[in-house]
Amino acid sequence: MFQIEEQYSLKSLNTFGLEVKADYFIKLQTTNEVKEFIKNTHFKHLPLLILGSGSNILFTDNFRGVVIKPCMQDIEIIADDNESTEIRCGAGVEWDQLVNWAVSKNLGGLENLSFIPGTVGASPIQNIGAYGVEVKNTLVSVEGYRLTDGSAFKLNNYDCEFGYRTSIFKSRVWEKALITNVIFRLNKMPEFNTEYSSVLIETKKIGEINLKNIRQAIINIRLEKLPDPAKIGNAGSFFKNPVISTGKALKIKETYPDAALYKFQSNNYKISAAFLIEKCGWKGFKDGDAGVHQKQPLVLVNYGKAKGMQIFDLARKIQESVLKTFEIELEFEVNIIA
Repeated sequence: MFQIEEQYSLKSLNTFGLEVKADYFIKLQTTNEVKEFIKNTHFKHLPLLILGSGSNILFTDNFRGVVIKPCMQDIEIIADDNESTEIRCGAGVEWDQLVNWAVSKNLGGLENLSFIPGTVGASPIQNIGAYGVEVKNTLVSVEGYRLTDGSAFKLNNYDCEFGYRTSIFKSRVWEKALITNVIFRLNKMPEFNTEYSSVLIETKKIGEINLKNIRQAIINIRLEKLPDPAKIGNAGSFFKNPVISTGKALKIKETYPDAALYKFQSNNYKISAAFLIEKCGWKGFKDGDAGVHQKQPLVLVNYGKAKGMQIFDLARKIQESVLKTFEIELEFEVNIIA
């Protein structure tokens, strides 16, 4: 039977380190506990929030409802052949724990996603990605339950409707889907992805190009570029990199030769949101305990006692500033919980 806690502090469950509480907090360890919760009529009409480690979330206030934390911890091999290994991983496993597990067994596909905070269950929701790799590249299927009607589901890769930092789980119909397990196919003969020059350079500093060294290189890069949430509250990249037309990209390049642009699909480019924010003068900005990181302007930070609304208001001002200067609308990558 699952335990219910009231007026539960979520400070340790959001990487901004915000002092917020949930009216009710429930950990679900097994699928049986999930089924018990779904049958419980006491919570039927209350707002629900499924929370992993809170690494991609901004609370603007206390949560007046039920916070559910999936805690399934198993990693099991379910299929194996000469080329690949399929694993089923519990939603509560920390993402980087899974990456480390895969690399230690010389299974490729996840190494470029090293050191990303969060849980396995959250990874398909956001279609997490870094350094030329997204979770959809190795994901086979997602298992779980729909809290609206109690039905079990298993969605294959295609049905997850993955896009840039999005999936079907971010749609209104599926936002109350509780993921219990994610199935991945990992390669025994991996093709190393070092298309980002920083990854290649850092890997070569360590030694030969292999899974272990690529993982360590990316950890080194992330430690250098991004603040540690244990030291400074943050949720990593707050904004998505915008996708713009070729014409707009060329126009920006004329004015800003140093613009960070990357070819995206046939007629579009991604432009660095960090570049746009920095050019608008926000890098290192601080207002009380809410601010923009001095090294990485894509990261908004809580220097101690900032409120969620302070950080949200700062994010909106940055959006307005970039829109006015570049006529580009920044989208939040972080989920705002009002």
